[in-house]
Amino acid sequence: MRKMMIVFTLAGACALPQIATSSAASAAGRAYGGGDTPVRLVNPVVQWNRTLLAIVRIPRAQPATIHPTRSFAIMHAAIYDAVNAINKRHTPYLVRVKNVSVFSSEDAAAAAAAHDVLAALYPQFLPMLDAQLQDSLANVSDGYGLIEGIRVGQTVAARILAFRQHDGSSAQPLRYIFGSNPGDYQSTPPNFPQQPQFTHWSHVTPFALPRANLFRPGPPPALTSERYADALNEVKSLGAANGTASPDQALVGRFWNGAIQNYWNEIAQTATEARHLGTAERARVFALLNFAIADGVIAFYDAKYTYNRWRPATAIRAADVDGNAETVGDPNWLPEVGSTAPDPSFPGAHAVISAAARNVLISTLERDRFALTVTSEVLPGITRSFESLSAAADEATLSRIFAGVHFRFDETRGSRLGSRIADFVVDNFLTRRESEDDKGEDTRMHNQGAANQSFDAIRDPECCVTIGLGSRIHGELLK
Repeated sequence: MRKMMIVFTLAGACALPQIATSSAASAAGRAYGGGDTPVRLVNPVVQWNRTLLAIVRIPRAQPATIHPTRSFAIMHAAIYDAVNAINKRHTPYLVRVKNVSVFSSEDAAAAAAAHDVLAALYPQFLPMLDAQLQDSLANVSDGYGLIEGIRVGQTVAARILAFRQHDGSSAQPLRYIFGSNPGDYQSTPPNFPQQPQFTHWSHVTPFALPRANLFRPGPPPALTSERYADALNEVKSLGAANGTASPDQALVGRFWNGAIQNYWNEIAQTATEARHLGTAERARVFALLNFAIADGVIAFYDAKYTYNRWRPATAIRAADVDGNAETVGDPNWLPEVGSTAPDPSFPGAHAVISAAARNVLISTLERDRFALTVTSEVLPGITRSFESLSAAADEATLSRIFAGVHFRFDETRGSRLGSRIADFVVDNFLTRRESEDDKGEDTRMHNQGAANQSFDAIRDPECCVTIGLGSRIHGELLK
């Protein structure tokens, strides 16, 4: 029997598909890496990232009007602040916990923080999450370090969730009025959705950016321009069902035609494992990664619904009326992947997220070259291999042309937007403490300046929330 009891209701716990449990792997032994805490074969940061990936892949598990990148950013923010409260090597994100012993378990803090965030966001999976937490904590030695680690994780999770409670994500999508002029976004064939998606998402409070439009790209090229004609003719040829693309190009278009943020979280799992990172280091990498991805989504929806540019499926069918003598319409044209995501074309989401993820990972891992095997989200069992993060990002970006759902300028400008967001996040958040004296300067949340403005609408009057551990822990899980 363990020296303490963690009270959960485990009866009837459900088995969630694709979740890799850690008990068997952890029993195989421990290895050390990065100077942090011991690294198990399944590190808790990776383990809970996999848990969330499994949840969002279940049909209807994710609320239709809440983008799943928000959940990843919230969970990894909580994991990071909980682990960093013990490790103290970097500045906090939002929550500073006072009087935390260095003997507290980083792994327990990470697991408790992740559990409480996911239990709040996905209460329907509580029995499974409880079992997952028990499994995570089974790898931590009994005693003071375990208890204190759990307390830190629970405390931080509660505060992060409170901060994000009124961030605009629960608002109903705004009704969209389709345009009828050449270039205006219109419902796309063959499914012709009645409304586009996430029309409200640009109003959600970012995780790092001071505002959604900070790096808003300029407008797409004019319909009468040579650049527009070249881009339309390219996707018309390479992105058509049964078009001129090579078999490999067509496969690339289909391979990446899934939730791009899921691919990049799995790529981060592979890359952090290759670097043999400890818990604190992984917590920082995954937090920065998911802040950049989540803010990239907020930013690209700001741009999409600012410019309202039509998709290739509409543009190619209506090319005879676009005013460009170099384009010719095809009223029966359809994309390689069959249907188009229900939102405007400019900029490309895959490009934004892939560039943001690539830049964060290269910066934090200090390496571009990794041997990567990526599994498709939509083609079961199909993988592709890459020698670098940049190669994976480039292919994911170009895939949208081969898929027939984006113009090249969507991808070029999207990549630039994602890169700028990533660089801003890495430069201003979770930065390394410059000296021992800085360990007492946690009120300098993030990196001062404009970065602080992003939380004005949701945070407490104090810059950085400071919590002592002398009070009762929410939920009373420890008895």
